[in-house]
Amino acid sequence: MIFECSCGFRPFLHNLQPVQWTSKVRNKGPKDIMAVEDMNGEVRFSNHLPYPNNLSSTLLEPLECLLQLMLKWDPVQRGGIIHPDTKQPQCFAQLDQILNMKVVHILNMTTTGVHSFRLSPEETLHSLQQSIENMTKIEQGNQELLQETGVMLDPRKPAAQCVLDGVRGWDSYIVYLFDKSLTKYTGPFTARPLPESVNFIVRETKTQLPLNALKKVWGEAVSYICGLREDYSRLFQGQRAAMLSLLRYNTNLTRYKNLMFSCSQQLKAKLDFFKSSIQYDLEKYSDQMQYGISSEKMLKAWQENEEKAAAFGQVAEIGHLDEEIMALHSEIVELQRSPYARRQGDVMEQLEEKAIELYKQLKAKCKMNDSQHGYSDSSEMVKVIVQTVQNQDKVLKDLYAHLSKILQSKQKIIELFPKIEKTLENIKEADGTVMQMQMKRQREFWHLLKIACAQNTTRSQSTDVSSSLSVWPQHPQQPCSSRLPLSLPAPHDTETLNQLLEENQKYLSQLTSLLQETVEEKSESIMDQDWSWTKYESLFAKLQPL
Repeated sequence: MIFECSCGFRPFLHNLQPVQWTSKVRNKGPKDIMAVEDMNGEVRFSNHLPYPNNLSSTLLEPLECLLQLMLKWDPVQRGGIIHPDTKQPQCFAQLDQILNMKVVHILNMTTTGVHSFRLSPEETLHSLQQSIENMTKIEQGNQELLQETGVMLDPRKPAAQCVLDGVRGWDSYIVYLFDKSLTKYTGPFTARPLPESVNFIVRETKTQLPLNALKKVWGEAVSYICGLREDYSRLFQGQRAAMLSLLRYNTNLTRYKNLMFSCSQQLKAKLDFFKSSIQYDLEKYSDQMQYGISSEKMLKAWQENEEKAAAFGQVAEIGHLDEEIMALHSEIVELQRSPYARRQGDVMEQLEEKAIELYKQLKAKCKMNDSQHGYSDSSEMVKVIVQTVQNQDKVLKDLYAHLSKILQSKQKIIELFPKIEKTLENIKEADGTVMQMQMKRQREFWHLLKIACAQNTTRSQSTDVSSSLSVWPQHPQQPCSSRLPLSLPAPHDTETLNQLLEENQKYLSQLTSLLQETVEEKSESIMDQDWSWTKYESLFAKLQPL
């Protein structure tokens, strides 16, 4: 059963009945696992599985060892030695080892070759990449390993992340290998090897062969055609993984672009505010210089800051990067809309169905009574094989042309990231410098304002003193008109002036009388008053009648 699932036919003389092949197979060697009969009727034995088969290179040798134990002719030795502890034949231990294996398949997109690696429990991604480098000659730094979803393998996790748990992941999961140093893969591409028997009918298309022998050859031809279609499907899945990876890069590019645009707008707003405020302050500074407040050092610093702010305007300009990013977005949209972004294997699937139908027709002929003496050529099957190979060449050419465009767009994004990061650093540096200049200028402005306020206060106090001296006369013999405040305007109307003078004289007389009374009251001694009530004898005399 294991042999049939792997190769598609029975291990020993599959074209004969068991009664017929028993005598011939009896003489096989202890490690022979298959026997075939050539065109001359001679039986040939082999201890290896034939090609084509459905096994990876990693599983081929362990499975051959298992079959060598299970297909021994001697029933006593069949299955291997009995283990003393488990009491089971050796083949069961071998089968457990195979089932516990973790195998990862790496599809090299540069050559279309599939490489299989057996992973140990402690295998790291670094050691796996080293093995890949030894086999593919792609340096570890240039390796890009993508999963089907376009996600890169995490170097912090073990290599077992390449293998899915469960039936689907066992010996079937593929990781796609890309060479980051290349954006165009030109080959040489690894072609699926043509089985020897199929190669014979391709060379000798018109040669008549017995139907029974032809059935096996056509079966291998159908397997070859199905393999070509599967190869294309895997490569298309690799192209799709590259496209998904490109979209992830594009998402990060959009996020960086939005961040850069936001920082640029913030810097422009701060620069506009800084320029307008410093221009306003310079104007006010020029206006107040007539009062004697000036600082050449501060003025020079403000002018230098204004020039720096003008230079920072170039830092905030991101138009050239924005144009490149928008052009890349357009390229990616076109790649998604391209017909080559969709599967092109319809013709190959039709040819596969046609080959299967031809094989079914041949099987029907073999069941007829004259099948032992029937002969036929392979022209129809060879025609399908040639068409399949030609169609595969065409679709692979289109696939790799589209893949090159994907890789080129991805490389452009990778080259843009350092430019965007540098621009963000410059914007943040300029933003911090502008904020420092603004804070420094504000401190200087408030210091200048403090000096101006102090000088204004001193000037106001001097003005108040001089005003009070001018309002209140120092010599009483001066005329009353000199006692008027200087701020009052001189009246032009004589009647009004006389009235004001009379009122002023009246108030002055009242004030003079009040001042004289106050002086007289203060001149009286406080000791002239009666303080006798404070004496002890007087107080005792008053309390005696009580």
